[in-house]
Formats: sequence, structure tokens, C-alpha cells
Amino acid sequence: MSDGDTMTTTLIRTETGAAARRPGGPPFASPRRFAGLLGALTLALLVVVVLGVAIGAVRIAPGTVLDVIAHHLGLPVTGLDPIADQIIWTTRLPRAVLAVVVGAGLAVSGAVIQAVVRNPLGDPYLIGVVPGAGLGAVTVIVLGASATAGLSLSAAAFVGALVAFALTFLLGRRHGHWPPARLVLAGVAVGYLVSAVTYFLQTIATPNQVTRVLFWSLGSVSSARWEQLPLPTVVVAAATIGLVLQGRRLNALANGVEMAGALGIAVGRFQFGLMLVVALMTGTLVAVSGGILFVGLVVPHVARLLVGAEHRRMLLCSVLLGAVFLPLADIAARTVRAPVELPIGIVTAALGAPFFLWLLRSSHHGSR
Repeated sequence: MSDGDTMTTTLIRTETGAAARRPGGPPFASPRRFAGLLGALTLALLVVVVLGVAIGAVRIAPGTVLDVIAHHLGLPVTGLDPIADQIIWTTRLPRAVLAVVVGAGLAVSGAVIQAVVRNPLGDPYLIGVVPGAGLGAVTVIVLGASATAGLSLSAAAFVGALVAFALTFLLGRRHGHWPPARLVLAGVAVGYLVSAVTYFLQTIATPNQVTRVLFWSLGSVSSARWEQLPLPTVVVAAATIGLVLQGRRLNALANGVEMAGALGIAVGRFQFGLMLVVALMTGTLVAVSGGILFVGLVVPHVARLLVGAEHRRMLLCSVLLGAVFLPLADIAARTVRAPVELPIGIVTAALGAPFFLWLLRSSHHGSR
């Protein structure tokens, strides 16, 4: 281990221990409580998935859901209803799994972006990825696949996300690295520019196309199919593992570029690697679910309140919180105005905005 890594490890252990002992600190900062929290969130995730499959236009008993899943896993089950089996396995379970994957990935992306830009408002929208994906998707919806060289809607959204990310990083670079304030400003500028083109395309769209654009831009997991799941699942799993392994370096980066450099981290290369992973993961997720907002913004803040700012713990907590939160939002989107289904982004925004107002009020009182 290098001297820089040793210093980073010592610093983080000291800060983590102090946080665990500090009165009024994060309630799950100690190792035992943190392990208990992960166990509780894992159990909550299983419950939410079962409920997400059971609740719908046709109510299905949770026991039947478990029987169908067991049957498809090769376990002996008798007396299955073929209609329930079709509904659960073909439609609802893929939807619930996609919501889990997207929620987990967006939460991790937001946590990493907030560390890189050192901004509590950091999320995939801030670096232009979501607006870029929106432009790619809207181009296909309004002008057809021929306008994107034959790319499908999902492929065009992914390419748009990466192009917007590339522009943000090109404009945000200075002297071999990316100052947080400059990167944020570049992301905001690219986002507005891309959104302007997107809005123009909407002015020439037909009413039916405008409805499709609106639903896609606010996000949905209603079109989930089993064949769609392997790619985003593998991408989120691999990216999350890699980012958790970089937790110590993320801690140093979150404390400032100067500190990270003093600890021997090649800051520019590390920033670029982090954001490239985040852009690839977010682009993959947005391509299959649309522009779901507030998950990457709100969930990391909740994780910090629970376990503190140490990134290995905070990322693991964010993964599970995001994986629980988005399926719950999807249940609400399907039931609030049933049988009409709301875009899931409406629900995440409705839940996320009040939380941020509460957080702002709490911070105000804490600073007095």
C-alpha cells in the first residue's frame, strides 16, 4: 500500500470512528448498526418486490407470487394458476426487477456525482446525461429512426447521453482536471442547450408524439421485459462494485481536490474514470426507463443521514435505498389514479421535493 493510501485509510478510520461516537451523529455509523441496517433494507427490498408484483389491476396473493417465482426457479410447486403465472412472470416481475435495478443505479450515480462536483445538488441531470438521452429519444419519436442512422429509441437515448457527457467534460476541463464549479457550470450549459433542441422538436411533433415524449421524459418501467434486464443489471452490478472499491479515494476527493492530490491520487484521471463509469451506467438506465428524476438527488442524502459520509458504507446504503424507493414509487404510480398509470417521475418528484424542503429547513436551523 502506498503512503497516500495509508494516509487516506488512517484519515477515514479516524473520521468514521469519531462519527460513530459523536452524540447526534448518524444513527447507523457503528459497524453493528450498519450491518443491521443493511439486513433490514434487504428484507424491505424483498417485501417491496413481492408487493409490487402482487398489486395491480388484478390483485394476486403474495403467496401466489412466491409460488410462481419458486416454480420458475425449479422448485416443486403444485396447483399453480396459469393466468396468474402469466401475469406474474411475463409482466409484473420483470417490471419490479427493472425498477430495483434502475433505482439502485441512479442512487449510486447521484452519490458519486455529488462527491466529484462537491455539490449537494449533483445528480445525472447536472452533468447533461439525462438531457442528452432525452434528445436522442425525442429525435426518434418525432423524426423517426432514420434521423439517428437507424438507431432504436433506447440506442439513440444511450448515444445522446454519452455525447452530452462528452461535451460536458470537454467544456469543464481545465489544466488536466475538472474543477467542481467549472464542471457544474459546463453540465448546466450543455443541459440547457440540449433541452432547447428537445423542446424545438416537441413543437413540430404530433399530439400523439407529444404524449409519448412526455411519458418517456418523466420515466416508466412499464415496458420491462426479461430480455431487457441482463445488460442494465450487469452494468449496475459491475459499476457499483468498482465504485465501492474506490470508496477511500472518493472520501479524499469529496474533501477537496487539493487533499486528494496531496494523498497521491491522480485527480484528473480519477475524476474522468468516475464520471465515465457514471455516464455509462446512467445512459444504460435512462435508455430503458426514461428520465426518472430525484432518485439520484435524494437517496444519497438519506444514506448520509443514516450512515454518514464514508463512501463505502454510503454507496452500499444508497444501492439498497434506491432499490427499495423506486419500486415503491412505481406501485404508487400504478395505484394513485388506477386504472390510469402515472409516469413514475411524477411520483419521485412529489416525494423528493418535500424531502429537500425539510432538509433545507433542518440545515437552516442547524446553522443558527
